Formats: sequence, C-alpha cells, structure tokens
Amino acid sequence: MKLRYFSHSGFQITTNDGQRILIDPFLDGNPTSPVNVSDIEADFILITHGHGDHLGDTLDIAKRCNSLCICENELGNYLASKGVRVHNMHIGGAHEFDFGKIKLTQALHGSTTPDNECHGSATGILVYTEGKTIYHMGDTGLFSDLKLIGEMNKVDILLAPIGDNFTMGIEDAVKACEFVRPKMVIPIHYNTFPVIKTDPGIFKQKVEQQGIACQILAFGQEITL
Repeated sequence: MKLRYFSHSGFQITTNDGQRILIDPFLDGNPTSPVNVSDIEADFILITHGHGDHLGDTLDIAKRCNSLCICENELGNYLASKGVRVHNMHIGGAHEFDFGKIKLTQALHGSTTPDNECHGSATGILVYTEGKTIYHMGDTGLFSDLKLIGEMNKVDILLAPIGDNFTMGIEDAVKACEFVRPKMVIPIHYNTFPVIKTDPGIFKQKVEQQGIACQILAFGQEITL
C-alpha cells in the first residue's frame, strides 16, 4: 500500500490491488499542489468537511472517474444533488467497502461549502485497510476524546494538522499525538497560505521527544506503508 501527500490535507492511498482512495483533494486552486485535477484518477473520495480547501476538486474528479464519495450525511446529500455517487455516513458510524472499513470521528470545526451553505459537521476519518489504520484528523482543534480514539484503534499513521489559526497549532498537535499514540505521525495543513505558515521541523522535534515517530512528507512525495 502506498500513501501520497498532495500538500495541505490532500492524500491518495493506493492499495496493493490498485484501488485509489483520495482524501480532501484540493488541487487546482492549491498554490502548493504538485499535481492538477487532470492528473488524478480515483475510485473513492473521502471528504472531511465542506470547506473549499478540503472539498476541493471532488466534484470534477468524481464526475470524470465515477468515484464513490464517502462523507458525513448532510455533505453527502449536497454532493448527491450535484450528480455524483455518494455513500452517506455520520460521526461514530462505520461501514465496510471493497478496500476496507471507514469510520467517522468528530472534529472541532465547521463545514460550509463554497456556495456559503452549511452542510453538516466536520469530521475526522479512520481508514482501516490492508492491516493498517490511518487516521486523518481533518481540520480540528484539540479535544480529550482523542484519548479514546487512540485506545480503541491502535493508529498506525496519524495525519495531524499543525498550521494553527484554523486548526491546531504545533503545541496542541503534539498533545493530540500524546493522546492518540500513533506509531507514526505526518504533519498536514500548513504552509499552503501565509496565515498557516509554520515549521514542521519544530513539530517533528517536539513530537519525537514524546517517543512518537514523525515523517515530514514533501509535497507530492509517496511512501510505502
């Protein structure tokens, strides 16, 4: 299985049998993205919430590729109204798909779509596939139930926002890692725009002092899990 980082909060998981799972594909309007929408194919698209820098290019990709979009119920209804395939879920719920299981968690954030309408709640996403658990926290502040999520899931890879202002900053993200206790954390949601500019090296140093491995991915970098 491979994990590729497109910058901001965007990722692609490619399973060993070739299934392509996108998360928060904000590409064409993203000044740091190394790829364009036309470069990407997807069987599934996971969306944490409706903000334009996360919903991103979901509709364009889903319509071209006939991707199945997986997200919170009200956002799912919005996407279905735009003519794409959707599997609606809600926080605390899990469902099995061809590639594995998805479970949604809470995230302390909003979920307004680019047309300025509120569509449900922001979420984090737990992805269970090929013996690994990947936890994409979405946009969130720090909350104590992260301890329970960590205790119940044995997270292999945590994708944690560190850019501050709209999400956790470095100090809160380090505490989130202490709560979840993943095998490895990858920092996300930073340096896309000036307001969320930060140094992931500082985060790496602080989190590794807690005995948690940290890998900073270059924009466009792909790793094997």
